[in-house]
Amino acid sequence: MKNFISVHDVSDINALIKKALKYKSDPFKDRNLGSNKRIGLLFLNPSMRTRLSTQIAAKNLGMEAIVFNIGQEGWTLEFEEEAIMSGNTAEHVKDAAPVLGKYFDVLGIRTFPSLKNRKDDYSELYIKQFIKYAGIPIVSLESATLHPLQSLADIITIKEHLPIPPPPGEARRGLKIVLTWAPHVKPLPQCVANSFSQWINAWNEADFVITHPEEYELDEEFTKGATITLNQDEALKDADFVYVKNWSTYKDYGKIYCNDPKWMLTDKKLKLTNNAKVMHCLPVRRNVELSDEILDGSHSIITQQASNRVWAAQAVLSEILPPSPKGK
Repeated sequence: MKNFISVHDVSDINALIKKALKYKSDPFKDRNLGSNKRIGLLFLNPSMRTRLSTQIAAKNLGMEAIVFNIGQEGWTLEFEEEAIMSGNTAEHVKDAAPVLGKYFDVLGIRTFPSLKNRKDDYSELYIKQFIKYAGIPIVSLESATLHPLQSLADIITIKEHLPIPPPPGEARRGLKIVLTWAPHVKPLPQCVANSFSQWINAWNEADFVITHPEEYELDEEFTKGATITLNQDEALKDADFVYVKNWSTYKDYGKIYCNDPKWMLTDKKLKLTNNAKVMHCLPVRRNVELSDEILDGSHSIITQQASNRVWAAQAVLSEILPPSPKGK
C-alpha cells in the first residue's frame, strides 16, 4: 500500500479486516515492524479518537508518533500553486512537505472542508499537495470528502456483529445496512457519510440503503450502488445495522434545510428493524442526533466501533511499512 486515502487504496477489504482483527487479539505481535520509524500526525483541525487511536496503533508497531497542530503550533500553510503569499499564510506546502518527508517515514494528514466552496473542498487540494511534495506515504486522518480510517473501523465492527448463520439447509437472509441522516445544530461535512457509502458499496456484502430528507443527496460518486429513499421507516425495515450520521447539503453546499427531530433514531423506530445494531462515528449530540435510550441501550455498538479505530489504523500502517528483516 503506497498511500491510504480511500477504499481505492485497498486491494482486499476482507483481508485488511482480518489483519485488523488479528491485531485486536494480539496487539504487539508486530512490535518491531516500525522499529526506528517515525510517523508525523499533522492536524489542520481538532481530533480526539483519530489522533489517539493512530498514536496507539503506531506505538503497537514500534513506531514513534509525533503530533503537530498546523496553524496553532507552527506556520499557517499555503496550498495554492503560484500563490502570491501576501496574506495570512507564512509557508507554502511546496517548502514544508519535502522537509517533513525527510523527518518522517509516514505522514498522517487531517484536513477539514470549509463548507463554503464545494469545488475547492471536493478537489482535495490539501491532501493531494502533501502526496505530491512529501515524497513519503500519506495516510488520511480525514479529508475534505472522506474518512477512510473511520470507515475501515466501521466495517470491522460490522464484521464482528454479523448475524449467526442459519442451520444447514436453511437459506440465509441477506444482510441489510442502513445509513440514516440525523438532525444536528450546525452544518457538518459529508466526509463520514461519503466514506461509509464508498466502503460499503466496495465491500459488496450487504444490501445498502441510504435515507435522508429532501435536498440531502450525497455525491453519486460515493453512493452509486446504494438504494436511496426519503422514507426513513421504509429504510429501517428489517435492517441489521443502522449507521446514524448528520451531513449538510451537497448541491446547495453546506446548508441546513431540515432539522426535523422526527429523524432522530429512537427505540420505537428500532422495532422496525431486525433487532439492528446502532452505529455512530462520535462525537454525538445526545437527544439531537441519537436518543439517550439508544446510546445507553443494548443496541448500541458505538463504543466498540470507536475502539476499533486502533486496529484499523494498525492494519493500515502495517500495510504501508516495509516488512521487518528476517530474524528481527
